[in-house]
Order: sequence, then C-alpha cells, then structure tokens
Amino acid sequence: MERLVNTVRPYAWGSTTAIPELLGTAPTGEPQAEMWMGAHPGAPSLTARGPLNALIEADPVRELGPAAVDRFGPRLPFLLKVLAAGAPLSLQVHPDLAQARAGYAAEEAAGIPVDAPHRTYKDDNHKPELICALTPFEGFCGFRAPAEAADTLAALGVDSLKPYVDLLHAHPEEAALREVLTALLTADPDETAHTVAEAAAAADRLGGAHAPYAALAHHFPGDPGVIAAMLLHHVTLQPGEALYLGAGVPHAYLSGLGVEIMANSDNVLRCGLTPKHVDVPELLRVVRFEPADPGVLRPEASPSGEEVYETPIDEFRLSRLVRAEGAAPTDLTAATPQILLATAGHPKAGEITLAPGESVFVPAGEAVELSGAGTVFRATVVA
Repeated sequence: MERLVNTVRPYAWGSTTAIPELLGTAPTGEPQAEMWMGAHPGAPSLTARGPLNALIEADPVRELGPAAVDRFGPRLPFLLKVLAAGAPLSLQVHPDLAQARAGYAAEEAAGIPVDAPHRTYKDDNHKPELICALTPFEGFCGFRAPAEAADTLAALGVDSLKPYVDLLHAHPEEAALREVLTALLTADPDETAHTVAEAAAAADRLGGAHAPYAALAHHFPGDPGVIAAMLLHHVTLQPGEALYLGAGVPHAYLSGLGVEIMANSDNVLRCGLTPKHVDVPELLRVVRFEPADPGVLRPEASPSGEEVYETPIDEFRLSRLVRAEGAAPTDLTAATPQILLATAGHPKAGEITLAPGESVFVPAGEAVELSGAGTVFRATVVA
C-alpha cells in the first residue's frame, strides 16, 4: 500500500479556496481546480517508490492484478480527481470507444501533434465519467425536451432567437436539437455575440430559472455556448448525489466541490463556453441528440455499509464508506487495484491514517482493512 502525493492542477476556472479547505491548507490566491490521483502520465501520483505510473509499468500484473491487465491492458484504467469549480467549465462531450479509436488514428495519420491546439483526440480511449458532490454542485447535463428549451428561449423575448424556437417545435425531437445546435455553432460570430448579449440582459432581468444563463454570459460574453446551455437540464446536486456522464452527453460544470472518476483519457470535444478550438463537424458526429432525464444517482448501500454508485461501465467503480466512531473494521481486500480517498475525519487504511484530501493506492490482492471514523471514497475496477 502506498500513500499518494498528488498534483493540483491550476486551471483558470478552479476555486481558490475549496481544495485548500478540504486539505486544511492556506489558500495561495491562485485557482486550484483539480487534484489528480492515479497514473495518468500528465500528472501521475507520487509514492515512496516513485511515480505510480512507473510502478505499474515495471510490474503491471503485480500492481493491477491479472484480471484487470487482461481486460484493460497494463495501465490503471481510471483517474480519480477532486474537482473544485469556481467558474464554469467548457460545455463539452466525450466520444465512445469506437469514435475515440477512429479519431485518434485519423489525427495520427494526418501528423497532427498531440499538443496542437486544434487537435481533438489526445488518446484512443473513451472517457465516461462520474461526479459525486461533496458540497452543493451545480451544472448542466443532457438535453431537455425541445419544447421545454423552446419555452426558455421564447421567454427571453429576443427576436433573433425566434428561428431557434421554431426549430425546437419541429419533429422528430433529435433532428430539432441537431439543427439548433448546428445553427448556433455555424452562425456569424458577430450576430451570435449580439444575440447572446440581448439574451443575457433578458435573463438577468427575468432572474429565477434564467439566472444561470446570465451568469454564464458574464464569464463568456458573446459565446454561443450560453444559448446552447439553454437546451440542457440545469442540475444542482446535494452532497452525496452524483451524475454519470456517458458518451455523447453534453454537459458543463458550474460550481462546487466534488469527487470525479473517469476512464483514463483526456478526450474532450468542446461545444462552447471556451476560447479553445471547437471542431464542429466532429462534435456533431459525437453528440447524442437524445432528450433524457439527467438521472441523479444516489448510492446503494451494501450489507457491509459500503455505498456504491452504479454505472454501466467497468473501467471504474466508485463507492463511499461513511464510518462512525467505534465501528468494526471493514475488509476492503480485492483482486483489483484501488485508490482510497478520505474526505472527512481521520480513518485508517491498514496502518496509514488519512486526513481529508489524503489518499492511498492499494495494489491488487493486497490485504487492507478500513478502520476509524470518517468518510472514504473507494475507486476500483470491475474485472
């Protein structure tokens, strides 16, 4: 078992206070957006024996177990994060596995450098993800019924939005959503900026359910993503609630602190709320234009007290253990690799005491008992 030393990424949208408050450290005044736990080469966790990715590369079967290596290859299949949003993230989607493999191969064949700003696929893996709230957590997720989105746009009373309102009343619904998003992303930028400014002013006057769009426009004036967000469900998670985001589902996080887990990938296709490259043709190929409930997840308790967030993929499995003082130890020994992250109290993983924000990597098959009071998130795989 290895105590992890983790990198905090200073992305501009990060909160300046949320991660320091979790860790019990003084804020630096700079944004602290994501703390990464895992073996991603971009910021691998450090252990007493070296970077976690190097340990796994040296002996993947010992660290990951034969079942995980057989199924997912010689790398840790998930990346665990603490995410702290102080400002909106980009509106985005992730590809499925076939799309990622095809897109990565095409860009490799075209000789586009992986770090090029117009590169879309950084690797050949999909990126399903789960976000679990530690504080109230706000975001947009998945398409609403087009008629509901039309009502939101119509209430703004902006003449240049009327063509979108009319499109949203067309059938079938999937075609209506596709046409509106396509029109938004391919419209004249100056005309779009004027529409967004008018829509933001109206949203600010109306307040209530329209207030989030005014806030978006404050961060991203003139961005078509402000209008695109009106097509989506606005969701506020309470602590312990989660969202699962599968391939092709548009989403954006707005504010809050959460535990995020995903397949080990960096493939993001942006739709808006960003100054970065938007690959419109590829985006429209990947987005799933299906109205659906965002499906807020609540953990399902097991007899051992472990609360599991059920998802349809196997690269990761996230669960939570909320332990009271004096509770009997919980055996967490597993044939797959694990990362244990404390978010409250001072629980012990084996002989290692964890403060909030601290974590350990447990190799496959290594015996580990969880004891003491506190809250621990457990990340592993299904193999």
